[in-house]
Amino acid sequence: MQKYCLTLDLKEDPNLIEEYIRLHQEVWPEILQSIKDSGIINLEIYNIGNRLMMIIEANSDFSFEKKSKLDAANLKVQEWETLMWKFQKALPNSKPGEKWIVMDKIFELE
Repeated sequence: MQKYCLTLDLKEDPNLIEEYIRLHQEVWPEILQSIKDSGIINLEIYNIGNRLMMIIEANSDFSFEKKSKLDAANLKVQEWETLMWKFQKALPNSKPGEKWIVMDKIFELE
C-alpha cells in the first residue's frame, strides 16, 4: 500500500469555497470510477479556509504518471478538471498547469 498527502489552495472567495465543497458531496460517478481505475483504494480531501489536503491510499501498481495518462484520455475527467480550475489556484511553487502538489512526509509516529 502506498500513501500520499497532497495540498492545493482554493481561491479566497467564500462563495466559491462553499460551491467547491458542495460539488465534492456529489462527485460525478465517472470521476469516482476513474479514481478507482487508477489504483487508488481510498481518497480523502480535508479543508480549512481556502487550504485543501488530500490523502491517497493506493495499490502497488499506482503511479501519478499512470493516473495522468488515464485522466488525459478521459473526457469526463477533463471536463471535471476544467470545472475545478474555477475554484482552485496554483500554489506559488507549482509548475505551470500543476494543481495538487505531493507533500513531503517529515514525521511518522510508529
